[in-house]
Parts: sequence; C-alpha cells; structure tokens
Amino acid sequence: MNKQHATHEGGGACRIGLGVLAITALLSACGGSDPEPEPVRPQDSRIFKPVIETSFAALPGSAIETDRWVGVLNGSAYRIEVPKNWNGRLVMWAHGYAGTGENLSVGNPIMRRHLVENGYAWAASSYSKNYYDVRAGVEDTNALALAFNKIAADKGRTLAAPSKIFITGISMGGHIAAAAIEKEALENAVNKVSYNGAVPMCGVVGDNALFNYFGGYQLAAMQLAGVGATSFPVNDWAAKAPVIQAALWSKFPTQSNVQGDKLKAIVMNMTGGPRPFYAEGWADPANQGNVWASLGGDGTINGILNANVLDTTGITYRFETTSGTLSAAEQSFNAGLLKISPVADANRLRRDGLRWIPQVNGEFSVPVVTIHTLGDLFVPFHMEQVYRQRATAKGNDKWLVQRAIRDVGHCAFTAAEAASAFNAMVQWEGGGAKPAGDDVLTPATVADGRYGCSFTNNTPSLEDYTPPAVRAAHQAKYPACN
Repeated sequence: MNKQHATHEGGGACRIGLGVLAITALLSACGGSDPEPEPVRPQDSRIFKPVIETSFAALPGSAIETDRWVGVLNGSAYRIEVPKNWNGRLVMWAHGYAGTGENLSVGNPIMRRHLVENGYAWAASSYSKNYYDVRAGVEDTNALALAFNKIAADKGRTLAAPSKIFITGISMGGHIAAAAIEKEALENAVNKVSYNGAVPMCGVVGDNALFNYFGGYQLAAMQLAGVGATSFPVNDWAAKAPVIQAALWSKFPTQSNVQGDKLKAIVMNMTGGPRPFYAEGWADPANQGNVWASLGGDGTINGILNANVLDTTGITYRFETTSGTLSAAEQSFNAGLLKISPVADANRLRRDGLRWIPQVNGEFSVPVVTIHTLGDLFVPFHMEQVYRQRATAKGNDKWLVQRAIRDVGHCAFTAAEAASAFNAMVQWEGGGAKPAGDDVLTPATVADGRYGCSFTNNTPSLEDYTPPAVRAAHQAKYPACN
C-alpha cells in the first residue's frame, strides 16, 4: 500500500477532472473561452495573520533528540518535528476548529510522544484561514506535506522523501483528515497528496450531517418551547434562545425539565441512539455550550458558503420511541415542525479546486481507524454511523475500523487511546491483519452498558485532553471494563 506522493495533475492536456490548473489557459488551449469567475464569499474577504513563533519546546521528559522547526508557508504558520533517528515516515496533524479570530496558531498532536519516541516526523499547519474552512485545512496541510523536504533543507537538514505519509486530526481536523483521502480530493485539490492511511478522531466525518443536526436541534427546541419556527433563518434568535432555555431546563444547561426531557430524547436519537454516557453528555455544560453556540445561523456556515446548506427534511424526531412506528404524539410533532431545505448546489463542486466544504463520500482506498467519544454532543457519535453507511454504500467499508471511547466530552481522549488507534492503522497499512473495532450501527450493541470497553484506555498522561479524575467520575457510573 505504499503509494507515490505527487502533485501531478495527470493525463492529457484536455482531460476533464484535472483539479485546479491554470484553467483559463487550459480552456484556451482546448479551444474554449474564459470561464465565469467563481462567486465571492464572505470568507474570501476576511483577513488572517499567522502567529509568528521562533521555536517550540522539546517534548517534556523525553530522551529522544529532535529537530524542531517553525515558520510560515503560504500564509499558514507551521510546526515540524523530526527525530534524529527518523524512521522515514511523516505524520500530518490537522487541528480542530479555531474560532473566528484573525490569529492563526498551530499546536502539537495529542500522540506526539508516541510519534517522537517511535521515530516518526510530524508536521502541523495553522491553515491560512480560521472559521469552518475545511477546504483551506486540506490544501494547507497538503501543501506543508509537499514542502517538508525543502523546509528541512532550508533549516540545514537534508532528508530523503518520506516513504509514507499519514494524516490524523481532531474535530474539524478529523473532517480534514477524512476528506483528504477521498477520491474527490485526490482529483480536485490544488495540492495533491496520496496519504497511506488516516486516523480521524472525534471527526466531522458526516460533513453536512453535522449542520443538519444543529438545525434539527434548534427546530425541535423551539417547537417544544412553544415558539416554533415558521421560516428560516429564524428571526430574533438571540431573544428566543433564553426563552427556550427557561422553558426546557430547570437549570440550564445541566438539568432539563419534563418538557426538556423530550428534547433530550430527540437529541439522543439524532446523535446515535441509546448508548452509555449519553445522559452525562446531555448534562455536560461544555457540550451544551458548544451546541448552543452553533445554533441560530443562516445555513451558510458563517459565510463559508453563499447559500443555505442545511437540510432537515430527512430527520425524524422521536421522544417516545427509538424505532418502528412513531407514536401519535410523535406523528403530530413531526407534522407540525418546519422543515429546512437546502439551496441547490450551495456546496457544489467548483472549478477552482475542492468544494468549499469538502465532502466525506466514503470513496477511499487506504486504511482508516477512527475514535469517537460516546457522550460527545457537539460532534456526535452519529457521525461515525453516517461514515460507516457511506463507506458501505461505496463498497469501501473494508478499509474502515471505528472505535468507541467511553467518555463524555468532545475529543475527550487519552493520548494512549489516540496512539493505539494510530498504531493499529500503521500496522494494518504495513500488511498486518485488519485491527479490531466496534460495531457502530447495531442498536442493541451500541446501547449495551459495556459498549466502548474494548478500546477505552484510562491510563493517564500529561497529553490527555481530559483530567483523569473527571473521566473516572463518569466511568464510575457504568459497569467496569475488565
């Protein structure tokens, strides 16, 4: 499975599907005329600036000597670390959503210790834009991978081209990692990299399905609170939000009331069905805070698009049943709820490269191992179910292994869990047996109190995203994993 990493566009001069060439010159050479320019988005006029670093610290407590480089590439800040005993393999790290500020910053992978102590080089880009700009994330991460050898040479170290390149990331970075290995990216990205494998963690691996979930949450909450939406976008959302919270929670966001428990059940079914750690996830202030911060938009994903992409027409709202025929109350609720339909081609393929929000279609042919916490409501476990269904529909589920982690928070992993998933992917890619994973689709399996035990590893380290005591308090409520 060792693939060639290349930037070539491939094929004859007038082939269709070349990705981003100098398209005007191409059409001219083929007898065409200049294309109409792509429309401008709000995102295109925003100004960002990379945070300039002079260095970053060595891994605490490690005896491994490394070269550590920082800089700016095409408007993106970067960090690169290469052990002196480099094993010839490069890991690209994709960070999560960084907000809407102007400063572009870059961080270290959660499994940095595992990578460095096993000889891997890693590189991470800040991306050239903030907001939910997955297109920029894919392109800038790929560009850094392609510039790896030149940067090393400029810093005084001559290296052979990487024998293999892997990609991993969290949250939005998980979306980037999953999108980067898709056929669509391999054909259309400006900067083309053929990755050997990927580990999307807590990733938006269902792409637009995440935005549909936020829309469904908002509509259901409004209906239950007696302020049901009659049009979209919702007018005066800022004024309606506290009214809804007061109507559905006795203490927002930790204690929903009887009416709010209907929303709790609806969200459970929208985010993956009955499962361990859902109740704790529902009552987690960070989860609810992240979700509510994502409500009230116009469907353009904060100007990444020019038109609404939300589609709630496929959502069935359940608060008394989990499958089968809806109850009479559920039928009435669903019939009375506004349905949001997307604008056609709001996120279409583009002539100038990747679509503005790259899709995860299940069209990949390299090993992929994912991990996802069960109680995450910001990027919910349902993302993994969508990913599995899409990969299966394309006949590529043979390349996908998914692992459930018993925790509440968004990306609340231990470094040991992340390193285990990465190591499993690498061994599989290298010719080993397909690693074990969890069944994410069978409702009875997912609902079992011990679900997620197989790959949850509570061994603490300094790199963990959740303090051990916080995780232990949640774990204590469920059957012990022996």
